[in-house]
Amino acid sequence: MEMKALGETTRMSAKRAAAMLSGTRVAVGTVPSYTRAQSTTASSQTRNPGEKERVVILGSGWAGYGLAQTIKPSKASRVLISPRSHFVFTPLLASTTVGTLEFRASIEPVRRLGLDEFHQAWASDIDFANKTIRLEANTMSDTAGSKTSTLKGPEKGPEFDITYDKLVIAVGCYSQTFGTEGVAQYANFLRDVGDARAIRLKVLTAFEKADLPSTTDAQRGELLNFAIVGGGPTGIEFAAELHDLVHEDLAKLYPSLVPFVRVTVYDIAPKVLPMFDQTLASYAMDLFKRQGIQVKTEHSLQSIRRDGDILRLRIKGQDAEVGAGLLVWSTGLMQNPLVAGLLRQDIPGFGRIVEDARTGGITTDGRMRVLAQQAPGGPRVPLPDVYAIGDCTVQEEHRLPATAQVASQQATWLGKRINSGDADGEGEFKFRNWGAMAYLGSKRAIHQHGADGLKGWPAWILWRTAYLTKSMSWRNKLKIPAQWLITALFGRDISRF
Repeated sequence: MEMKALGETTRMSAKRAAAMLSGTRVAVGTVPSYTRAQSTTASSQTRNPGEKERVVILGSGWAGYGLAQTIKPSKASRVLISPRSHFVFTPLLASTTVGTLEFRASIEPVRRLGLDEFHQAWASDIDFANKTIRLEANTMSDTAGSKTSTLKGPEKGPEFDITYDKLVIAVGCYSQTFGTEGVAQYANFLRDVGDARAIRLKVLTAFEKADLPSTTDAQRGELLNFAIVGGGPTGIEFAAELHDLVHEDLAKLYPSLVPFVRVTVYDIAPKVLPMFDQTLASYAMDLFKRQGIQVKTEHSLQSIRRDGDILRLRIKGQDAEVGAGLLVWSTGLMQNPLVAGLLRQDIPGFGRIVEDARTGGITTDGRMRVLAQQAPGGPRVPLPDVYAIGDCTVQEEHRLPATAQVASQQATWLGKRINSGDADGEGEFKFRNWGAMAYLGSKRAIHQHGADGLKGWPAWILWRTAYLTKSMSWRNKLKIPAQWLITALFGRDISRF
């Protein structure tokens, strides 16, 4: 089963990612010159006999959260570091943007895992020689606000160090902007509940502004033009959820505005949903056409600028700018700046971590161990007690898609090996592909598993059942169907807050 929101297109190089994120978050490239603060716990060299091994996990996404959940408390001391205090169940995130589900139905509090330690912080540097990590606290950040909580702002939090016996890097990636002018300032991403909340507020606000007597029809057409860049499952599912909101709920409240509503998906590729076969992709496009959702392939966004309440989009090949009330950006991944910094770091006795030339990610072997080499083309050796899983990594001999499905399976596999007490033992990770799914609106979906395909209402039932089953806690396994029922009976909540 495909957990799609963690990767849909190619990723840029780590060098370009670091350059674009300069001023946002800088990962130190070498062991810093500052005097190390006193660590919060004793190092592995002073661990008492019989004391549990200290496993530090960086990240609370599908890889990091899944690993912390899999490791048994009796087998290791679990320490999790993340700038956000929760795990996001990304397949249902689009549903929260329109009120089909409430935000808390798509998140799991990290502290409910019963960890030995949790620090809401960014990891800014790792001293592999001394097994020490420098952290910067994020407790002052409004993580439910208008931006992704994993993006570092200008605020500076307290810094401190912690030590590890084993380290697992699972920091994920950032949204790829390709350097497009105005995207970082004016586009909305969809990677966290803060993003979903901001999108929901903008959609409802656009309808309120369009309903004002002082608003002209031309302005209404621009305010209610909702643009989505990216034709992967995340972009397609958001377009579908937005269509349902408009035609099942808002049409009853703003009947005069429905003719002005446009939902447009732009993608630079010749087709959308490339992970599905042609039959299923064509079914999706035919359904979108009947629903009035426009899909424009081989269209690239050149720039965005703000003009009052309207975003002006410059599309390659079009003379006039396109006015829109909202732009949701969902195309590609770029490396986390911590990863970019680690790849530039010289590690005594090991050289540098091997960078994947295509993605700029950390290269691992089949056992998830981080590989290093003294010189390009030289022998690759694993760093002692350092592992990496999820989007920020590439397996040396078996390139896997950057999806939540892969990250989740890697987390389970590595967690079981840590529980066994032999994380470096024989045997390599094998990915099992459970297929891909996408919701298309109007209670229709598509599902691809190998050569087999399913579409329509049966695929929608499978889509809902599968993601309900994969929910991490019993609390959400009960909350999600209850909210689906409430939405079906009483409609979506359209409160603005």
